[in-house]
Parts: sequence; structure tokens; C-alpha cells
Amino acid sequence: MKVNKYKLQIAMANACLSMDDLAALAEVSRVSISKYLSGKRQPKPKTAGKIAKALNVPVTEIIE
Repeated sequence: MKVNKYKLQIAMANACLSMDDLAALAEVSRVSISKYLSGKRQPKPKTAGKIAKALNVPVTEIIE
């Protein structure tokens, strides 16, 4: 599952969340969020779901 880093950044901005805030809400590390945003790593489907839930958006809103 490939996260679109621009869509993820927009969703974070809409939710007024920093990387630290998102990491805490999604229960993943800040380093992982950073890697997803830089495109160095892609989350597993379950993790993408946790991120989307933390952002209060459907998963399809943050993936390509």
C-alpha cells in the first residue's frame, strides 16, 4: 500500500496535527511517520488504517 505523501501532509494540515501528534494518535513511531512522509518507507495496510483513523479520513484519502 503506497501512501501519497502530499495527501498525507494535507490530511495532517486539515487535522492540525504535527508528526508527533499523528504518531501518538496512530500509535506508531515518529520515525515511521517521517519515513512515510519522505517516501523512504510504506506502511502495512493495518498501519495505514491506523493513520487514517487518527486523521479521521478514509484510507483512500491518503493512498495513491
